[in-house]
Amino acid sequence: MEEVVERTTEMAEEGCTTPRSSKYRIPVSLVCPPPPRKKSMVVRKRDPPRNGYFQPPDLETLFYAHPRREACA
Repeated sequence: MEEVVERTTEMAEEGCTTPRSSKYRIPVSLVCPPPPRKKSMVVRKRDPPRNGYFQPPDLETLFYAHPRREACA
């Protein structure tokens, strides 16, 4: 019991430290991992829509330009 008390007081005096034993170390890799592979480009041609593409109703009426009146001279 005294040993545990001594350890905790030693740790309190030293402050926080990083564990250094071998069980806490990151294992050394002998072989490098392979490089990442590129994703394959899948190009799929789309069929045109069944009802056709959007056709707005009468663009001319929407953007109708009012005739200008001549200024009085």
